[in-house]
Amino acid sequence: MAATDTGAPPAGTIRYWAAAKAAAGTAEESYAAHTLADALAAARDRHGARPEFARVLLRCSFLVDGVSVGTRAHDTVQLADGGTVEVLPPFAGG
Repeated sequence: MAATDTGAPPAGTIRYWAAAKAAAGTAEESYAAHTLADALAAARDRHGARPEFARVLLRCSFLVDGVSVGTRAHDTVQLADGGTVEVLPPFAGG
């Protein structure tokens, strides 16, 4: 988290697709985090009893508010209040 972050973290929604949805056991859940790294760490903690979840996340790509994260470090990707994180595992042989 950056030193300039103050107050409560932004809150939004994480949506899981395909294998990520199966591994999480849910289609979506809320986040309260300043960065994508923080949101994913909290999700890993929440789903700690489901070891496949952490493994699936390693293979996923992410969209934050419709924009691909690509190769950016997750701790540099800021989240917005009311935002959406899409968790996309590889599809159809990808």
